[in-house]
Amino acid sequence: MIGIIRYGAGNIFSLTAALERLDISYGMVHSEADLGQFDRYIIPGVGHAGAAMDKLQKSGLVPSIKAQQKPTLGICVGMQLLTAYSEEGDANMLGLFPVKTLKFAGSPDHKVPHTGWNKVFAERDNPLFKDIPAGSHFYFVHSYFIEYDDVYTLAATDYGIKFSASIWRDNFYGVQFHPEKSGQYGETLLKNFSKI
Repeated sequence: MIGIIRYGAGNIFSLTAALERLDISYGMVHSEADLGQFDRYIIPGVGHAGAAMDKLQKSGLVPSIKAQQKPTLGICVGMQLLTAYSEEGDANMLGLFPVKTLKFAGSPDHKVPHTGWNKVFAERDNPLFKDIPAGSHFYFVHSYFIEYDDVYTLAATDYGIKFSASIWRDNFYGVQFHPEKSGQYGETLLKNFSKI
């Protein structure tokens, strides 16, 4: 069963609707006492990374998340929270990945925020991307990106610059796109995560 970390910075309706469509059991994590009920976790997030980190700190869940040994997936801002630092709010994040979250420079050809469908290419074998062909389209909405890294990038995409569409370290995963809004392959990814 998946525990969705509730800390006041995630619109979870589309995520829970997708899990229900896929018949994946889930529940809510509001406090440390809730953590033991679940096999894996999702950290959702929308909006401002600095504000989201502040809310996560106030939830009291940070030490438990950092010590977590079960599969844990950050989505969008939830992925950015896993990094060491974000330019959005000039804030330290959880520090589970020694990489930074940076702001897109933008250009006439690459408007900010980056909104819409983009091709994603897995760069390492991992069960999270099982049965997802290289170049599959996923849906993005973000103004900040996680820098590409040879060690932690699991999948990459390009929007004027190559960046991490997904990261992986031990039991921690992140995706910058929204799998719950990404059609068939987004659903495949959520199913894959439910079995990791």
